[in-house]
Amino acid sequence: MIETHNLSKRFDDFLAVDTVSLHVKAGEVLALLGPNGAGKTTTIRMLTSILRPTQGWARVAGYDVVRQAAQVRAAVGVLTEQHGLYMRMPADEYLDFFGQIYGLESRIRHERIQKLLAEFSLLQDRKRRVGEYSKGMRQKLALARALLHEPLVLLLDEPTSAMDPESARLVRDAIRSLRSAERSIIICTHNLAEAEELADQIAIIRRGRIIARGSPARLKLSLLGPAEYEVRLGAALDGHSLAVPPEVTLTSHGSNWVRYRTSAPEQANPAFLRGLLNQGFPVISLQEVPRSLEQVYMQAISVQDSQGVLDAG
Repeated sequence: MIETHNLSKRFDDFLAVDTVSLHVKAGEVLALLGPNGAGKTTTIRMLTSILRPTQGWARVAGYDVVRQAAQVRAAVGVLTEQHGLYMRMPADEYLDFFGQIYGLESRIRHERIQKLLAEFSLLQDRKRRVGEYSKGMRQKLALARALLHEPLVLLLDEPTSAMDPESARLVRDAIRSLRSAERSIIICTHNLAEAEELADQIAIIRRGRIIARGSPARLKLSLLGPAEYEVRLGAALDGHSLAVPPEVTLTSHGSNWVRYRTSAPEQANPAFLRGLLNQGFPVISLQEVPRSLEQVYMQAISVQDSQGVLDAG
C-alpha cells in the first residue's frame, strides 16, 4: 500500500531525507520515529505529493507520488502538526466544506460527519466555532477531517499531541479500529509507548536516514538481546547455589529473586523451574522482564554509526 525506494529530498545544500526505503502492507501500521528535524515530516510531505522527491520514488495506494499526484491526494488522509483549521467556521460546517471538496454527495457527507463527530465526542459541540475549541478538540476535529473520505492510507503526525489522557485513549482506540485489510497507516510520534501499542512495524529515522526497522519484538531481540526473565521465590536464597540449566545465564539476584537470560525459553524456563522446586524453593512467579521501545530507540541511536542500518525484518 505504501512503498518507497531510495526516497531523498535535498534543499540546496541540506539533505533532509536520504535514500529512505519503506514497505507498508495493507492492514499494517508503521510508526516512524525520530528526533525533531530527522526527516519525518519531509517524508510525509513527499508521500502526499506536496514535495517532489530529489531522488528515488514512492507509490501510495498503487499511485506514483510524482506522476499521479491527484490520485495520491484522493487516496490519503493526512493529520499534520499544523492543522490549518478554519477558526471562524462551526465544526459541522467545516467538515461539510471539506466533504464537498472531496466530492461526497450530500447524504453521505451528513452521515459521515455525524458518525465522526459522535465517535470523537464532538457531536454536542458541532455548532461551536472551531476557534472556541480546546487544543485537544481541534486535534480530534482534524483527525475527523482526515477520515471523512474514508482514505486507503492514513498519514498521522503526532495524532494525540496536546490531548488529555481520556481523549488520547479515544483517538488510539479509533486508530486501532481503522486497521483493515484495505488500509495502511503511518504514524509519526514522539510517544514511544503509543507507538509500541499501535504499530506492527517500527522505522527509526535520524539525520534523514533509516537506522533501524522491523517489528517491536524483532527490534528488541536484535538490539537488546535475548529476553530476560525474573523468578520470585517464597523463601530467601541465603547463599544457596542454584541448579542452572545450560541454556540459562544468570544476570542478577536478590534475597528472594533471580533474573536470567535465555534464547530458548520454551526449554529453559520449565527446566529452571523444576530445578528450583527440586531444591525446595517455593516459586511464587515467573515472568518476562518488560523491555520498552524507549530502550530500543536509545540503543539504535547509540549503534547507528558503527552498524549502519539495522533491518530486523
